[in-house]
Amino acid sequence: MIRSLFLYVSFIFCFISCSKTTPLPSNEKKLITEKVNQLYNQYGKSNEAFYNQPISNDLFSPELKNILETAINASKTDIEKVKNSDHPDEKPLIFEGAIFSSLYEGYTGYTIKNITVRNKTAEAIVQFEYNMASPKVSWTDKIQLIDSDKGWKINNIVFDSIGSSKDLKTSLTDFIQYTKQ
Repeated sequence: MIRSLFLYVSFIFCFISCSKTTPLPSNEKKLITEKVNQLYNQYGKSNEAFYNQPISNDLFSPELKNILETAINASKTDIEKVKNSDHPDEKPLIFEGAIFSSLYEGYTGYTIKNITVRNKTAEAIVQFEYNMASPKVSWTDKIQLIDSDKGWKINNIVFDSIGSSKDLKTSLTDFIQYTKQ
């Protein structure tokens, strides 16, 4: 009886330990990697792309997409307001610097270091570098994704401490609030 109990308990521990160490399926890793690459290829190095093309339904979560569109519209409204004002030479409220990266200047390269999936959320650790200055600057941002019925979508970016903002949603929300003052 003790022997069968021991075997039963051993089987349960084995099952539990195996389920915790199951590696990320390569398909999921590939899909998440594609989303991160899409973000930085489509919007990464220039804020011009942010203003001049629609915000992707396939790339961003509905919540982040809404915040991005609200921020763009607030900026475009201020641009028009300044342009039609008595002082059209004043600087309107626009996005400056790299929006999707911690460093204002942007990046010259990046590498996805790690991807972790928990249920319907994922986090991609991305190592960036900017080598147009001496010394070279390196930092790490965390891309947070959610799994929707239409695949993985970027939900937020947690910025490294070298930046002036905690994360993308906070930065955009602060910008929106500032335009309302």
